[in-house]
Amino acid sequence: MALTEASDAEVQVRLDDVAKTYDGENGPVRAVENASFDATRGEFVSVVGPSGCGKSTVFRIIAGLETATEGRVTVGGAPVEGPGPDRGMVFQDDALFPWRTVAGNVRYGLEEVGAPEGFTVSERVDYCLDLVGLADARDQYPRELSGGMRQRVGIARALAVDPPILLMDEPFASVDERTKATLHRELLEIWDETGKTVLFVTHDIDEAVYLSDRVVVFSEGPGTVADVVEPPAARPRDRTSTAFTDAKAAVLSQFEE
Repeated sequence: MALTEASDAEVQVRLDDVAKTYDGENGPVRAVENASFDATRGEFVSVVGPSGCGKSTVFRIIAGLETATEGRVTVGGAPVEGPGPDRGMVFQDDALFPWRTVAGNVRYGLEEVGAPEGFTVSERVDYCLDLVGLADARDQYPRELSGGMRQRVGIARALAVDPPILLMDEPFASVDERTKATLHRELLEIWDETGKTVLFVTHDIDEAVYLSDRVVVFSEGPGTVADVVEPPAARPRDRTSTAFTDAKAAVLSQFEE
């Protein structure tokens, strides 16, 4: 089912019959159609689907960067009316400021809204850099970092203001498989330590099944929720296990249909 049976108090993000239509050169283009799903507090939910299915559009609507044409999106029970400090965002393009050091990039959001309660700005920067394993790289510039390190900076920056929700749009798509596997393990460790609600957009079925509590499968565009798959509960997950491969097959079957 697309919506969980959790109480409203537990739901962090909810989409009810969300649709999005763009004005195209040859008329209206329907990107998303009647999409409904939610994420409960502390849950890791992935949205997976083929290219052009509207999954990144849904991400941008939840982030408040776009508005839905129809339907309703709520975060913490309140309608989304734009970006906010309750949602940290990590993109495929890390979008780091090249003129700022690693620490300076992490500090950026804190300069805008201040440090979370119990921290000074400097303490929060130190905490987040320790969390992503980049304390020793604090004075380096983005041009001096590998792709994986740049994405770690992006995660640290998103977490700096301590948002309850972390939105990630294909953040590991541009790194090699070995680096991606390392980032998967590190992300799960960060998620476990911080207790954030994570919404993770990807086209990689293996990645979605490895990381997530639930995988929301989108159909081809106009995208809608075709299925919700629950991977094996135990972590760390064995990618060669029968339960893991069965969950991947369940997701893949929706692509094939």
